[in-house]
Amino acid sequence: MEKETKNSNLRRVAIDPVTRVEGHGKITLLLDENNRVQEARLHIVEFRGFEKFIQGRPYWEVPFFVQRLCGICPVSHHLAAAKAIDQIVGVEQLTPTAEKLRRLLHFGQVLQSHALHFFHLSSPDLLFGFGSNLAHRNIIGVIEDYPDLALKGVKLRKYGQQIIKAISGKRIHGTAAIAGGMNKALAAEERNELLADINEVLVWSQDAVTLNEKIHVTHAENHNFAAIGSHFLSMVDDQGALELYHGGLRAKSVTGETIFDQFDYRGYQKIIREEVRPWSYMKFPFLTELGKEKGWYRVGPLARVNSCDYISTPLAEEARQRFKAFADGGFVQDTLAYHWARMIEVLHCAESIHDLLNDPDIYGTDLTVKSDEKRSEGIGVIEAPRGTLFHHYIVNDEGLIEKANLIVSTTSNNQAMNESVRAVADAYIDGHEITEGLLNHLEIAVRAYDPCLSCATHALGKMPLKIELVDASGQQVDRLFKHSDGTIER
Repeated sequence: MEKETKNSNLRRVAIDPVTRVEGHGKITLLLDENNRVQEARLHIVEFRGFEKFIQGRPYWEVPFFVQRLCGICPVSHHLAAAKAIDQIVGVEQLTPTAEKLRRLLHFGQVLQSHALHFFHLSSPDLLFGFGSNLAHRNIIGVIEDYPDLALKGVKLRKYGQQIIKAISGKRIHGTAAIAGGMNKALAAEERNELLADINEVLVWSQDAVTLNEKIHVTHAENHNFAAIGSHFLSMVDDQGALELYHGGLRAKSVTGETIFDQFDYRGYQKIIREEVRPWSYMKFPFLTELGKEKGWYRVGPLARVNSCDYISTPLAEEARQRFKAFADGGFVQDTLAYHWARMIEVLHCAESIHDLLNDPDIYGTDLTVKSDEKRSEGIGVIEAPRGTLFHHYIVNDEGLIEKANLIVSTTSNNQAMNESVRAVADAYIDGHEITEGLLNHLEIAVRAYDPCLSCATHALGKMPLKIELVDASGQQVDRLFKHSDGTIER
């Protein structure tokens, strides 16, 4: 979509909405008369006030309430909130069965989410080409041309959802984690049903890694696409291994130096701040030590696979070593390498699921820890499919939420996505005639991060607001415009 701007020398081109992502966002370009890019931005234009409207709710409702943020990664919000309310009831350590059930649930969530993103949303671009026929560049095209691959993707996601259903009762928005543990044991027959397919899932996961490695390594044009250099933030365990459920925070600089390591995430406010800008509902987090100009960072699979010292499961570790060898042991900063790293994590999840299903603790019945202690604050952090996810709650003496703060993975990637959009605009759009294929390049840059825009739009920011009143004939009767500085114009 094109329109004139207030500056008559510039025209505005908008991709609205960005497609094949979860949630609603748009990309806008400002071009001069020679199609030179003057500005390129990713805007998040939907608003959902979760931080505000959970105030006044009992803390024990929160794990079930906040998962309604999303239909793709509800388990991540469920578990992050559950870890926070564990602290509120004074529980520091779960029973072995409860912790392993939570981990199994989380591995199923990451596996199904990663499979959905690659096979359904991103593979059409990578398999057919960025500017290929629009009518064919979709999941239907993948099914037609690569039926075996498409079927593997469907089955991988289905398997992850079967794990979620077995533990929480439903594939989406079930009930599982409660304060101090879990509410249901895993029956032996449920475990046996999951075990029956795990070897096939392992094979499919290895195939997915091989495919993504081949796509990235053999297509040199992918290496510099949407290229940016960034710091990375992720969790690792106390030995430095990749950790998705619980660990310390590690931040690495763009040059590979350690900014901090094994940081207790309950003190996250000391190391992370959030900035609000007037053109997006999504905030811009940054590392406090480096400041808002230089402190932005990336999270998610690329950050985790780059920053960890090793992966605890053998097949995924072999894949990680090949990944690191691609950058001669340094960081792989290629934005499209997110897909490769994502499939390495799928393999790690499959291996971890295999190990947990063969662990006798997984169908134990000791599910909760009781404590008489009550605290006024809880902070839960987990590595969601898209990156490090923070849930922070403060409760009053009656156990009602007084304040909530969520830093969602996609929010942490906000600046990086904007940087990638600008890099693509400069490299592919600047000075060229605008085509659908070229505009899709901008969307591909955003898709690489697997953004969940619904999750990330929980805070208001300073977006301007425009209201128009029209009559039945379509004529404007009244108009109100609230500027980002709060002033109102009629």
